[in-house]
Amino acid sequence: ALAAPAALANALAGCDAVVNLAGEPLLARRWTAARRQAFAASRGGGTERLVAALAAAQPRPGVLVCASAVGYYGDRGDEPLAEDATPGRGFLAQLCQAWESAAQAAEPFGVRVARLRLGVVLAPNGGALAQMLPAFRLGLGGPIGNGRQYLPWIHLADVRGVFLATLDDARYRGPFNLAAPQAVTSREFARALGRALHRPALLPVPAGVLRLAFGDAAQVMLAGQRAIPARLQALGYRFAFPELAPALGSLLQGV
Repeated sequence: ALAAPAALANALAGCDAVVNLAGEPLLARRWTAARRQAFAASRGGGTERLVAALAAAQPRPGVLVCASAVGYYGDRGDEPLAEDATPGRGFLAQLCQAWESAAQAAEPFGVRVARLRLGVVLAPNGGALAQMLPAFRLGLGGPIGNGRQYLPWIHLADVRGVFLATLDDARYRGPFNLAAPQAVTSREFARALGRALHRPALLPVPAGVLRLAFGDAAQVMLAGQRAIPARLQALGYRFAFPELAPALGSLLQGV
């Protein structure tokens, strides 16, 4: 929870930058009306309070780096989505749009704002990869749904790299897609993970099973975005892991 506005403004005063990663986890349990309200309050609402504190802080931080997600674009099939693509529709897209709009409100106060639209972050411990590994190690893994939706992945090392670049480089302003240059579908991702583990990866997880288990939250897993890191590439960011196979290899060492 965010501190009271005055206390938070005092805490921010004199800081060089603020990184906002706040957001109630989407897949912790099934969605209810109360859960949806919590998602909005922790993202758009929380960021609004943070920006109000930034405005009151003296001296004011010069940079706000705010997490967002590729869910901003909605479910878009195989359409290539650079940062200038139109926003999507639906609950998740609207959630991200409100989140980014709240962050952008810091710009008139002289704060440089970068909005980082995160894809699926691959990390050695925790996150999406940790949830997949038990089934894949048993040879029971496979694509999600029909497997045709794009899965915009990114290695944790590149998430760190982009955040650090954003803090240090004044050219990083506005929206950025945090997704690796190699775009893959859910089916291609499953095959790559199976090869990395030397296991078959042929058993799909039907959309109906996901909806039964997760309810409306299943849309997080079934929606696809072919997010292109166009602005990162234009600024010359060099991905540590631009391709999936080496990325999985580095993450699975000793895991």
